[in-house]
Amino acid sequence: MKMSQWLDVCKKTVNAWSDDFAPSMGAAISYYTMFSLAPLLVLVIAIAGFAFGAEAVRGQISSQLSTLMGPDTAQAIEGMIESASLSDNGWWASALSVVVLLVGATSVFAELQSALDRIWHVPESQKPSGVWGILRARLFSMGLILGLAFLLMVSLAVSAGLAAFGSYLGGLLPGQEAVLQILNTVVSLAVMTLLFAMIFKLMPTAKVAWRDVWVGAVVTAALFEAGKFGIGMYLGKSGLSESFAGAGALVILLAWVYYAAQIFLLGAEFTKVYAQSHGSAQSKRAAQPAEIPTKSTVGTDQSSGQTPTASTLLQPSDLRQRLVAASAEALPRLVLLGAITLLRVMADTKVKEEEKLLRAARRRAG
Repeated sequence: MKMSQWLDVCKKTVNAWSDDFAPSMGAAISYYTMFSLAPLLVLVIAIAGFAFGAEAVRGQISSQLSTLMGPDTAQAIEGMIESASLSDNGWWASALSVVVLLVGATSVFAELQSALDRIWHVPESQKPSGVWGILRARLFSMGLILGLAFLLMVSLAVSAGLAAFGSYLGGLLPGQEAVLQILNTVVSLAVMTLLFAMIFKLMPTAKVAWRDVWVGAVVTAALFEAGKFGIGMYLGKSGLSESFAGAGALVILLAWVYYAAQIFLLGAEFTKVYAQSHGSAQSKRAAQPAEIPTKSTVGTDQSSGQTPTASTLLQPSDLRQRLVAASAEALPRLVLLGAITLLRVMADTKVKEEEKLLRAARRRAG
């Protein structure tokens, strides 16, 4: 591709990012991530811990988080991980904790899939719905968690190998620190590229060709690696943590998650624009109009100078169909959430009763 073509793709990417309400979608992803981060890390640590040990994996994650967000935020995340860890209060509480962990860890992936479907303008009729659709999406999210744990293990193995290589070289190679830093950056880029490639290929309902996925994944990984220094400098010099006192660590974490979500959405938009302009989807880009409203479809009508009303945006039959589909999708989630909440309350009650009996037995023994 020529430079002018790349610039055209970048311009269309930014326009599509704005047209698809990416800032609002990023806020939704950040909200789900805040509640899914702790259970997700617990599962990743548990899976990767089989190969390297839970303490080594947790130390590596803590080190990376401390480098990216600062020691206070890393410590806050460690506290979240401790609180979300599996309970040792009997098999009933442990089993319930596993269920809560799985549901919590996969919630953010469901929101990512929804965002990708919106970016690719997937029709409502093609989106998974019903109980089976939700269960299938959750199982698929578990597969992505396994893939994330595998990439973490690869990163740990390569980091250990680079450390051993640096120790072996000792003072033999001038500037070895710079060489090792470059190698670490290359490894980080490769791991992030694989992660984004898995998400861009496997998560959306739309079929995306691998050749389009790899281009988008490389660009997204490069944006993330380049941008993390910028957001780090901003957070370090803005005094954001001091402005919110005790909640500073949480605010920094939220800012980081929101930034990462915007990079992810921008990379997804780039992948779509590239696929439609120069990739495998050139012949399909105008096949069907988007069912999901964008800024260009809900804004002021330039030809008439009037703001369209709801009746001009949606026909009654379309509105009823969307309401029925939304209700059918929301009902199983509400039932599942209610059941989990009820089970959690029952488990907490049982644990409190056991603790009360244990304290009474200790008093009698004393």
